[in-house]
Amino acid sequence: MVNTVNDATFDAEVLASVSPVLVEFGAAWCPPCRMLAPILEEVADERSNVRILTVDVDANPRTQGRYGVMSLPTLLLFAAGKPVRQVIGLMSKGRLLAFIDEALEVAA
Repeated sequence: MVNTVNDATFDAEVLASVSPVLVEFGAAWCPPCRMLAPILEEVADERSNVRILTVDVDANPRTQGRYGVMSLPTLLLFAAGKPVRQVIGLMSKGRLLAFIDEALEVAA
């Protein structure tokens, strides 16, 4: 399941997480973000080793600015409280799974 995080909960949910966290920065008005949502849900159901969260950039400008997010959707993978990989744009489920696997390999 993909949960939502905001400016107030980001540090506790993402930076303090003991497991890796994939954060999708998106917005309700963003068509590629809406297309990515069901793919993120599928990946969340299949990968118990990674938490998947989403941030609405319109409602959470502080977190968006903190990570320099300029394009949507932006995916950031965090491990041990640090961003380890970033990718921008819509991607297939296979490409997303490969991105997660490669990022976790680098972070290990």
